[in-house]
Amino acid sequence: MEFVVRDDAAFRLDHERYAYAGKFVVPGGKAVALAEDAAPTFPDPREDYAEGILAAIAFSEDRTDPDAVWLRYVTVRADRRGEGIGTRLAAWTTARLHERGYGTVRIAVNNVYSYEALSKAGFGFTGRETGLAELVMVHPSDRSRYDAGLALLAERDLSDDERAFLGEKRERGSPPVVSPE
Repeated sequence: MEFVVRDDAAFRLDHERYAYAGKFVVPGGKAVALAEDAAPTFPDPREDYAEGILAAIAFSEDRTDPDAVWLRYVTVRADRRGEGIGTRLAAWTTARLHERGYGTVRIAVNNVYSYEALSKAGFGFTGRETGLAELVMVHPSDRSRYDAGLALLAERDLSDDERAFLGEKRERGSPPVVSPE
């Protein structure tokens, strides 16, 4: 698997295979995890779907803080979810953004699975929520508010699977961070 940053990229993902598929057709910063078994293609998004992508992240500068950038959307191809690809891509992308001079990388998450994945990528809960009931996470972070974020998520209307997942993570505590390489 290869990770690549594509500046000012726009591509179309199949909405049946990727969450947030429509969010990648807007030009802007993107990072992708490419499959080893297929050559990637990035045709005009008005004409066809991009191929050979396992996961993608859209990012953009923070309009109010020139030292910060936001990861806007993270998606993993449906048949590859749960393998840690999104976590590794987030860690790798974050390292590249720091190398480009951004001191802070932020993301807002709205579910227990994303919260866990981004925690493994080294993000920590800031204690803030957006107006859309998303938890704001930041990198770098001391990750000391991990349990506080889980407690807020536990107050939501969760499925049985989400509640069981959250319970396991609360019992275990903050996860180890994956390598960005």
